[in-house]
Amino acid sequence: MTEFRANDSKDFRLRASFVAALVLIAFSLLLLRFAYLQIWRYYDFHALSEENRVALLPVQAPRGEIFDRHGNIIARNGSAFALEIEPHKVPQLEETLQFLATLIKIDELDLRRFRRLKSELRRFDTIPLRPTLNDAEVARIVVHLHRLPGVSVNVRSMRYYPYGDSSSHLLGHIGRISKRDRERIEQSDLASSYFGTSHIGKLGLEQAYEEQLRGRTGFDRMEITAGGRMVRSLARRLPVPGQNLRLSIDGELQRTIEQAYGKRRGALVALVPATGEILAFVSMPNFNPALFIDGIDSTTWDALNNSPDKPLLNRPLRGTYPPGSTYKPFMALAALESGTRKPEDTISDPGFFMFGNHKFRDSKPEGNGIVDLRKSIVVSSDTYYYIVARDMGVDMIHQYVEPWGFGQRTGVDLIGEVNGILPSSKWKMERFKQPWHPGENMSIGIGQGYNSFSMLQMAVATAGLANRGVIMKPKLVKAIEDPNTGDIIKTEPELMRKVEVSDKHLDLVIDAMVEVNKSGTGARVFSGAPYRVAGKTGTAQVISIGQNEKYSAARVAERHRDHSLYMAFAPAEQPEVALALIVENGGFGAAAAAPIARLVFDHVLLKKGVARGQ
Repeated sequence: MTEFRANDSKDFRLRASFVAALVLIAFSLLLLRFAYLQIWRYYDFHALSEENRVALLPVQAPRGEIFDRHGNIIARNGSAFALEIEPHKVPQLEETLQFLATLIKIDELDLRRFRRLKSELRRFDTIPLRPTLNDAEVARIVVHLHRLPGVSVNVRSMRYYPYGDSSSHLLGHIGRISKRDRERIEQSDLASSYFGTSHIGKLGLEQAYEEQLRGRTGFDRMEITAGGRMVRSLARRLPVPGQNLRLSIDGELQRTIEQAYGKRRGALVALVPATGEILAFVSMPNFNPALFIDGIDSTTWDALNNSPDKPLLNRPLRGTYPPGSTYKPFMALAALESGTRKPEDTISDPGFFMFGNHKFRDSKPEGNGIVDLRKSIVVSSDTYYYIVARDMGVDMIHQYVEPWGFGQRTGVDLIGEVNGILPSSKWKMERFKQPWHPGENMSIGIGQGYNSFSMLQMAVATAGLANRGVIMKPKLVKAIEDPNTGDIIKTEPELMRKVEVSDKHLDLVIDAMVEVNKSGTGARVFSGAPYRVAGKTGTAQVISIGQNEKYSAARVAERHRDHSLYMAFAPAEQPEVALALIVENGGFGAAAAAPIARLVFDHVLLKKGVARGQ
């Protein structure tokens, strides 16, 4: 019995020792874990704790504003109340939308835009249902917010274009950052620059100067409770406003030109030859940039995108056209500089030119009689330039015309400029895998055929002619201003190239261009002008007609009628403004395009324009 109790006691002590050892090991492990968490991992977990305790709230920077050359604001910021929804917090979204529609007006456009953004944006993004609310609408909504989870009324920054549709292709617009935008931003390591930013420049100057305009996002470092309630502000970094743009554009001139176009389609670029400053950059028709700020709905987009008037096409930048007879002064210089023609050389113009069995007709059926180079420009003899083009050939024409910038980007401070086409035998072989045929030369000589240039290219070339071969890079932004410091960085004039051309030849061609507006095709439009204009009218075919057919605008559909063009500079002696413009399907150049040019010259030279040192 005693032996049994001794064994039992011994087992108990063994078990107790084992349990004690387990407890000691467990506490040792806990102690080690505690030391590991509190000492070795202290900084890691402290950072996590801070993240749970602190919220970083972005404060969007005001976007830079845009002014014209006279200090008039043409793109500005403002604030407005907006009705916004976080869809992931709304249990019954459709019922909520229907209820909100009983409180304020929510039209089909608002709903289409909301649903499109909901499908494109991230799950936790806030989406505007009504971007702007008036005070009465805010009051009607606020009293119901307590029973509308995920619905809020917030003050948001807005982009305003005070002159509505005016200058829309020039200014462009901003829009919500899309999935594609976000991918591009992340790939270019700009993600931190767009933290808390919902919009980005999409077209025009808003896109080209996005980096300068967007500013730097600020933040509020807020302490929050576990339930997400904000307790206090721990730190704040104020946002840095974007830089302002001061343009060379004359806003009043811009709107005057747009009114002159009315419902007609076309493009005009006017600039200062000596500096390259663009005074007017007009594309008609315009569009409403405000439609794109919070995303355009598919119905409105289709209406704009599929319109035969192409209101979304930036015509000065991306539209290309045959230059017609506005090309003749450059052809005349090419003929003189290459030695193909002398000023006194003449031809007999019967109203047509035969090449083989093909009859190339002159715009004047009865012909112009005996024509020398000066007269060829004044009366716009097609026959003269048919023969010049035949004698020069496409490659020689290309060699002498290319330095003026045709078929090349001008380098203007916008994104998306096209090259246009200045044909050559090499170009045709690369493009069509076909050789150049001699019969194609004639149409090239009168600015038809494969020739296809933008009005921006035409205006820059015209300014180079006015500047006697010195071609300046065209610029829209005259200065960039820091709104915080007031510092202004001016954009200096930039020389693009110098065309080697004889002064004697230049004098001859410019004198002929002056005569165009005294006794030639532009005489009636510029009658009584107190300044001398050197210019050239042009008419460009849209469709080809047969050799024996006579063109009649009355028998042709409006969109198949000839384009009306004009290029000029003034005053002819000391040019202060040069321009090129087109009125699509406008017919004879002197009838549609030249009168708009007269408005530009009168505004600049007779009012408080650049001619008066402003």
